[in-house]
Amino acid sequence: MEALKTNKPEAEAPWLKYYGEVPFHLEYPDYSIADAVINSAEKEPDFTAISFMGKRFSYKTVVEKIDSAAAGFVALGVKKGDCVTICMPNVPQAVFCMYALNRIGAIASMIHPLSAVGEIVHYLKEVNSKYLLTLDQFYSKLAEVQKEYKLTRLIITTAADELGFIKNTAFKLMNVKKNKVDKNDTSVIRWPEFIRGGKTVDLNKHLVKTKGKDAAVILFSGGTTGVTKGIMLSNLNFNALGLQTATMAHAEIYHSSMLAAMPIFHGFGLGVCIHTMLELGGTSILVPQFNVKKYADLIKTEKPNFIAGVPTLFEAITRNPYLDGVKLDFLRGVFSGGDSLSIELKHRFDEYLEAHGAKVHVREGYGTTECVTASCLTPYTEERECSIGLPFPDTYYKICGVGTNEEVPYGELGEICLRGPSVMIGYLNHPEENANTLRKHTDGQIWLHTGDLGSMDEDGFIYFKQRIKRMIITSGYNVYPSQLENIIDGHEAVQMSCVIGVKDSYKMQKVLAYVVPREGVEPSEELRQQILAYCRKHIAKYAMPYTIEFRKELPKTLVGKIAYTVLEKEANAELEQDN
Repeated sequence: MEALKTNKPEAEAPWLKYYGEVPFHLEYPDYSIADAVINSAEKEPDFTAISFMGKRFSYKTVVEKIDSAAAGFVALGVKKGDCVTICMPNVPQAVFCMYALNRIGAIASMIHPLSAVGEIVHYLKEVNSKYLLTLDQFYSKLAEVQKEYKLTRLIITTAADELGFIKNTAFKLMNVKKNKVDKNDTSVIRWPEFIRGGKTVDLNKHLVKTKGKDAAVILFSGGTTGVTKGIMLSNLNFNALGLQTATMAHAEIYHSSMLAAMPIFHGFGLGVCIHTMLELGGTSILVPQFNVKKYADLIKTEKPNFIAGVPTLFEAITRNPYLDGVKLDFLRGVFSGGDSLSIELKHRFDEYLEAHGAKVHVREGYGTTECVTASCLTPYTEERECSIGLPFPDTYYKICGVGTNEEVPYGELGEICLRGPSVMIGYLNHPEENANTLRKHTDGQIWLHTGDLGSMDEDGFIYFKQRIKRMIITSGYNVYPSQLENIIDGHEAVQMSCVIGVKDSYKMQKVLAYVVPREGVEPSEELRQQILAYCRKHIAKYAMPYTIEFRKELPKTLVGKIAYTVLEKEANAELEQDN
């Protein structure tokens, strides 16, 4: 097997003495993410690859579905190098289409279906996408999008299109209302018609054999400046991540199962919960919509070997009685990422696992979308309080002085920098940001500057402190205050605004907006509701401010900038007093 390897003297990796049986150097295949799934299917065609609402798809069936969707895209005119947007929750069609596009050399751009109209328009323009796949429940939003950005084809599917006789149960579980699709919308093609269209295509004539270095998927993140950008991720990035995750987990992935509650448009959900499982011959149990009771029911019925999520998920489990009396001895791994796991919550969830018969503790990891997701994980050998663990195989960490390429001594705070096979190709259409984020150091290697503040102890354990970039993380989602402020400032009654994150025991942070009304406009509850209604039209649900607080003026720094840190301190101090 042709492979890509990275090497560096082990003396520069002090963490290796805590690796236990885990190897630090791995071999990485030089083929596509679709090839990785096909290889699994050749080994175990009848084993369940995907489980969704009670229906199981074998590896053989999944590959057939991938090829059917690939032919469907060819029939629509999609070709090598095209970007196609997948605006979906965790349903089988989203998985099939992502790998299908990879089969024909196209690129899947994954976006949040709850994104606001303006955000979706931005995402489409950023990658020049003319094709989009979504659920019928989001049709009305996409109709609004098309007033600003015309799509060549809008592929509409339903949660039940791949479920056959249990479709009624699916709709009940999804708990959503269908949107009536405009019959005069010529861009629309329904999923069954999309699949039928591909039956006339000789797919073998259109298959493209991409290599490890070739782009496979685009995910969106704020980068180090908080401006939303497309992150180009390669086949190698995903395939390496899968092998690294499986190795670092130090638990058998083959023929095991994982609950995929983290969304497919998120690096954690796509890279770990879906691709890692399919690459290594496991089962990915798709969870289209998180609800703690339904999640608990899936744990009871599916008995997954692995669960992974943001701290909010673990907080929700411990706060509810849905798993009372349930034995969790089938768990081989529990992983937390996407946000900082507090010491209190880790201790509480570890006690919860022990009380339910589990032999594992929650293992915290760290990563960024710029390297798909996790690149660091608490090792199976040792836990250190407040540490996010050790670097993945073939991944090197160092801490540099903020704004420099110079490494700081062990224990000192600085910017977390890393390099390894999962580091992105780069940001799409943002050369300046690439130059700032992907830097060549004196060792001749390219290092990813994460924009995060942290430290490394002399044993190589990493400690995350805070974001250097100004960013709010709520329920595991990144929210960028500057973007929300630009939207709020667009309201006719607003002179200026400042958005901050306030500590929240459930979401970790919730979004609060301060507003200075324009001269002559009096603050009122009616005005607050008007601004919130305006926000709902332009801001995704997960990023919505929970309230608007009016101020006559906002605090400023000595150079005249809004002192958002002052507001953060005030809001969190008031919260502590109230509690």
